Amino acid sequence: MNDSYQLKVNSDLVLESSEFDNQNIDLVRIDKKNLHVLKNNQSFKAEIVSEQFDDRSYTIAVNGNNYQVKIQNNLDQLINQLGFSLANAKQVNSVKAPMPGLILDINVSVGQEVAENDNLLILEAMKMENNLSSPRAGIIKSINVSKGDTVDKGQLLIEFE
Repeated sequence: MNDSYQLKVNSDLVLESSEFDNQNIDLVRIDKKNLHVLKNNQSFKAEIVSEQFDDRSYTIAVNGNNYQVKIQNNLDQLINQLGFSLANAKQVNSVKAPMPGLILDINVSVGQEVAENDNLLILEAMKMENNLSSPRAGIIKSINVSKGDTVDKGQLLIEFE
């Protein structure tokens, strides 16, 4: 496999590395968020507005216009072709009791926004306190237990929107 990549801009313009190299583009990072781009002897300032490192997607502002840019290397392209992309991964929409126990505390409320690994509730099982954390970022849709409830293994505790 050679070192190639694919650059997708606004989900419609797709450039392969060989095409990109032939565009006479030179890119220099000024600092963490700012870039200097030279294309066909014309200078542009670009700013990285946002970045999602996990899927290599970026929002780039050039001359007041925002562009959605996604970069894929050979491995990313192969994973997508095989159907193993993260976009196909099943979204976790609920938290179920991993074991029977007693709900000691609930640290969230309906409508609350939580981040991945935020503590949702405390489940006591076998005289041990177990902190159940959020499997993903999201908004709490419903809480199906109350403080002091006993729960069975697999019982639905919390749902996400």
